[in-house]
Amino acid sequence: GGTVIGSARCQDFRSREGRLRAARNLVKRGITNLCVIGGDGSLTGADTFRAEWGGLLAELLKTGGITAEEAQRSSYLNIVGMVGSIDNDFCGTDMTIGTDSALHRIMEIVDAITTTAQSHQRTFVLEVMGRHCGYLALITALACGADWVFIPESPPEDDWEEHLCRRLTE
Repeated sequence: GGTVIGSARCQDFRSREGRLRAARNLVKRGITNLCVIGGDGSLTGADTFRAEWGGLLAELLKTGGITAEEAQRSSYLNIVGMVGSIDNDFCGTDMTIGTDSALHRIMEIVDAITTTAQSHQRTFVLEVMGRHCGYLALITALACGADWVFIPESPPEDDWEEHLCRRLTE
């Protein structure tokens, strides 16, 4: 994914200059079709790129970055967007690409931590990804029988610390 290859939240692509460079790279390589798999940032960036495509080509042509023939060959840009977000926070889908894999990895970790916690008679706190969406945390809590779960959709009450400490000593 983008985190591994270094393209996640690419600062260059947030500027028109960065998108101009990306457009030139695509034109020079004859690429007119993109499949963008990602979350809000990737899909928003792809939509911005799509909306600016004509203007980017015109600017590249004007400044000599591409030839008239290259501009003609690349006069269109087809983009397919697929939601790839482990957060599972996209309306209209049962599960986004990556969610099931994330849950699987989280449960592997929970299994390992549970064994250690039991053998040492300790309590462990596990934080999972999900930004503003508590889906991964909630499903993990249900699957492993967690005693406590915090999710952004239901913030804890003011006295949660006391309640948690009582639960831990029971």
